[in-house]
Amino acid sequence: MSWLDPVPFLRGTAWLDEGRAVRADPGALDRLPWDTAARAALPIGVRLEFTASPGTRALEIRYRPAAPEEAGIGAVAPDGPDGLRELAHCFALWQGDRCLRERCPEAAPASPGEQTVVTLELPASAGPFTVHPPETRAPVLLGLRAVGGAVAPAPRRPRWVVHGDSITEGWWATRPAYAWPAAAGRALGLDAVNLGYAGSARGELPVAEQLATLPADLLTLAYGTNCWSGTPFSAPLMYETTRAFVALVRRGHPDTPLLVVSPVLRPEAETTPNALGATLAELRTAMEEAVRDMTAGGDTRLSLLPGRDVLGPEHLMDGLHPDDAGHARIAAAVVRAMRPLRAAADGSGVRHAVG
Repeated sequence: MSWLDPVPFLRGTAWLDEGRAVRADPGALDRLPWDTAARAALPIGVRLEFTASPGTRALEIRYRPAAPEEAGIGAVAPDGPDGLRELAHCFALWQGDRCLRERCPEAAPASPGEQTVVTLELPASAGPFTVHPPETRAPVLLGLRAVGGAVAPAPRRPRWVVHGDSITEGWWATRPAYAWPAAAGRALGLDAVNLGYAGSARGELPVAEQLATLPADLLTLAYGTNCWSGTPFSAPLMYETTRAFVALVRRGHPDTPLLVVSPVLRPEAETTPNALGATLAELRTAMEEAVRDMTAGGDTRLSLLPGRDVLGPEHLMDGLHPDDAGHARIAAAVVRAMRPLRAAADGSGVRHAVG
């Protein structure tokens, strides 16, 4: 069987740049902070979803690692906890909520331009199946091929666009499939599009404008911890930025159900003032007040999930990023908050607010 174009099989995609999945508009990168643009080059949350005909024994994936200029400055092998993902250069095969197997090539390609093939054996089932590639190698998927049968793109599911910081991106989760947007997307039957940008997500308004252009059935915003340290905010600035960010997203999605998740626990920041005198507790309160005021003002499709009590200190690997159990707790809380929104989206007819 000849190689198939992988693009129809891709899920979790926001934009394509010459067939490569990216997480920011390639035509508008100059409007974004450099760190956001760098993280957007990594295919976080991007996966393959397919069904298999009877007799299909395996799926072959032809790929190559991205070159540094494709993956962004420092994005392939960054310093810090993101490097944990490099411990397993694996392609993981999932069916529903079960990981069936992982294939970790014994020798990764020696150079970014070198192509290789990984083979994933399939059970005697039609699927649908999901393959999570190794994200931090930023593999460029070149082709798919069935062994002994045929594969086809899986039916598309409602599209859920999630924006946030390193916690949303999945730092300290030991596998891409364990990051909370991936876990919540599986539980809700949604196509999760992960627009988490580690070190960034500080309410940048150009990001809000890009979110407004993306087709979405549901939206979630889960940022704020970097507004305490990375770029210090005052509580009034947090309040106004939250309102402005949501207002810009609403230009493209006036009726789309939107959940705001305020910052989860960060013990060092809860009562410690930042450079502008605001604690994370005060910033969280400001964000939550902004959401409540917008809801009271008539935005009936806007909801709030207070993040403070979702995690305990025991769920934080480094005082900031959750471990796998912490990601599972965030996912569970988001699923509870999203279920009524998903029901509203199913009956709303606003699937592609902006096409």
